[in-house]
Amino acid sequence: MSASPVTAVPRRQAPPGRNNTQPRERFDRRLDEILAHATAVFCDKGYDAASMRDLSRATGMSLAGLYYYFESKEKLLYLIQKHTFQTILANLRKRLEGVIDPEQKLRVLIQNHVEYFLANQKAMKVLSHEDEALKNGYGGEVRAIKRQYYRICLGLVEDVMLARGLQFSARLAVLSLFGMMNWIYTWYNPRVDADAGPLARQMSELFLNGLLGRPSQRRRSRRQSMTR
Repeated sequence: MSASPVTAVPRRQAPPGRNNTQPRERFDRRLDEILAHATAVFCDKGYDAASMRDLSRATGMSLAGLYYYFESKEKLLYLIQKHTFQTILANLRKRLEGVIDPEQKLRVLIQNHVEYFLANQKAMKVLSHEDEALKNGYGGEVRAIKRQYYRICLGLVEDVMLARGLQFSARLAVLSLFGMMNWIYTWYNPRVDADAGPLARQMSELFLNGLLGRPSQRRRSRRQSMTR
């Protein structure tokens, strides 16, 4: 899954009168690298145990330079979380374009989610373990993006329920689906588990049909036809 670059405006601006396009592109690429290194540090040490000195060594920036551009490790965690959720959300919206069938839309969401999580397992661990670490404005901004994602998923589940004539808690279904997808990093083993595509299809079947859903319906239909 492709990821759009994270952008953040550094406090140090390029000199006036110069073409800022190339410096900006270099900054975006460098920021992506810094966030990748910071993600690895938070994943390995945990957010609370990680220090700005640890982040400085991992990113190759001087401690003074790191503080100059990011002020704190909370700023780096904020950028990691914001980038991740914005990327998942943007990719989902793009992949849903032109998809009409409610069930297929939900399958697209599951595939988009699983593909990104398998490709970014360290970031997923950081997001799952440090969900409550961000405070004040940073936390509120990330939660707003997460609420957008939740509402999209809730709407897709409600559309499937309506199409199938089902009645149950859509909220419970959505949170159960996220529970199934979000913890992949804790058990996924590429030596024995399927790649993202087949894995997403299997999860879709489990979520949409359950272990006994369609087979039990077929058995009931056969019994009913035999008694007629």
